[in-house]
Amino acid sequence: MLGTEKDMARVTGILGKKVGMTQLFDSKGDVRPATVLQAGPCVITQHKTQTRDGYESAQIGLVEFVKEKKLTKAMRGHFSKHNLPPVKFVREVGIEVDAPGETTEGVIKPGDRILVDIFEGERFVDVIGVSKGHGFQGVVKRHHFSGGPKSHGSMFQITGSIGSSAFPSRVFKGMRMSGHMGNTRITTRNLRILGVDKDENLLVVEGSVPGANGGYIMINKAKKPPRERRGFAGSATVDPLKAAKRAAKKG
Repeated sequence: MLGTEKDMARVTGILGKKVGMTQLFDSKGDVRPATVLQAGPCVITQHKTQTRDGYESAQIGLVEFVKEKKLTKAMRGHFSKHNLPPVKFVREVGIEVDAPGETTEGVIKPGDRILVDIFEGERFVDVIGVSKGHGFQGVVKRHHFSGGPKSHGSMFQITGSIGSSAFPSRVFKGMRMSGHMGNTRITTRNLRILGVDKDENLLVVEGSVPGANGGYIMINKAKKPPRERRGFAGSATVDPLKAAKRAAKKG
């Protein structure tokens, strides 16, 4: 069974799904592109410690309806050991500690709930997802090559020369060529949080998130949040030209 509210674990991330994109208007009337994310609920399925596993982390799973027969026998045994519901999407997240070297034994237990309210007070998040797959593509679509002339008799989307015959008589590693496009793990960093809905476990962030609607994602607290610039925007901004004119009148 899931843990109680007082047993909430201090983890740095949560699992969820991408709901879709929308747009919001700020106080100035400007349009802000936003993405709605289903963040949780999640449950801790395993606590990894420094003494037993060599590092500190929490294995969490996204709580959603899934038939138990869809899981492997090993995963069913893993969940039944702690009387946990069957989950399909499982990942590891970091654990927050107040002081270096602080132990997390007894603080985090299998069965504890992870909800979207872990992002209360946070301003930025990092989102990890799998980008949309586009199959096998050429260099024009995959690497934005300009291609050849579009006149009659020419091949527009041809790759062109990829190496020399005399020296080095080979193709260098990393040459941009045709190949599989998309369907890769992508991390989008420092997305600003626009809203948190605790009742529906929704998180609204500014900007786009990798993957298609309904795709699984991993949301972490920003590792390197940007510094807020003060005195360069908003009502606190001082116009140097007007400030010079005011100073000249006073003089």
